[in-house]
Amino acid sequence: MAEGLGKKYLPGYKISSAETNPEIVNPFSIKVMQKIGIDISKHQSKKINNDQLNKFDLLITLCGDAKDTCPIINGDKHIHWDIDDPEKFKGSKKEVTLKFSEIRDIIFNHIKLLKDKLNKYKGFK
Repeated sequence: MAEGLGKKYLPGYKISSAETNPEIVNPFSIKVMQKIGIDISKHQSKKINNDQLNKFDLLITLCGDAKDTCPIINGDKHIHWDIDDPEKFKGSKKEVTLKFSEIRDIIFNHIKLLKDKLNKYKGFK
């Protein structure tokens, strides 16, 4: 979800998603993103190594597991957004969909704040 939102709302930046254990995109993620007009059905997370990490200007980890299991990241270019992992939520399909929507909106709000900071400090347009 973060990659899809980032690509839409942070044009001009190369946005890429990676996971410690890459998997297919969760169907609930696809569903809640389609509700806001973003198709992530063809997205796929990638596994990256330490050499690749050094090529990025900014790294953002989202869930607690990512913060704990990611390779050592230079603190100067790392931001952690402590967001619940919706895949760990248990409930009915409706409840799970609502949880995924909630997490999508939280990620969106973080991206809006990041965009504001980039506008302010980097002359981002």
